[in-house]
Amino acid sequence: MLRTRIKICGLTRPQDVIAAVDAGADAVGFVFYPPSPRNVSFEQAAALADLLPPFVTAVGLFVDPEAEFVAGALRHVPLQWLQFHGDESDARCAALSTIPGTGRRLPWIKAARMRPGVDLLEFSISHPGARGLLLDAFVEGYGGSGKTFDWSLVPPGLGRPLVLSGGLDPGNVGEAIHRLRPWAVDVSSGVEVAKGIKDAAKIAAFVTGVRNADG
Repeated sequence: MLRTRIKICGLTRPQDVIAAVDAGADAVGFVFYPPSPRNVSFEQAAALADLLPPFVTAVGLFVDPEAEFVAGALRHVPLQWLQFHGDESDARCAALSTIPGTGRRLPWIKAARMRPGVDLLEFSISHPGARGLLLDAFVEGYGGSGKTFDWSLVPPGLGRPLVLSGGLDPGNVGEAIHRLRPWAVDVSSGVEVAKGIKDAAKIAAFVTGVRNADG
């Protein structure tokens, strides 16, 4: 059976990056969205990314960003993947993921904000360039709300790697994996003691929940 990958998102402190790595996370996420309480500057993110060992991926999260803003992030931070959470089209994501001066693109995933009426099949078709889809709960604002969505909204047979997010925590991640069998799970508020402040014990418990679900 394939192992469910784990991303810990919204990291703001060195000790939280270290806790995620020590627990066995596959990826960590840095939020570049100023309205978010988990927002970090390019300088902060660069320092945090420098703590990552080999094969732990640095992901940059953006919400309807300007091209120069993403270019600035790519100049300062050694990001390996991009994650777009706004209303970006496939073409816009492709343009934003292009590394300035090289023509080379970073791989990216697109977030779908799930609620009744969202046609995930159509959403998937409309973003063919995405390497995968991240499924999050629809809330006012973007991400980190701690709210789950109705998992029955996810149709079978999408044929795309799915990253499940939205209200996951150590207590429910096992059930989520058993029901949907996503490629990866993504957690932020579910392992926090305050917005942007992670808890090492919660991170470890979350990873344990994933591993137990994988069997």
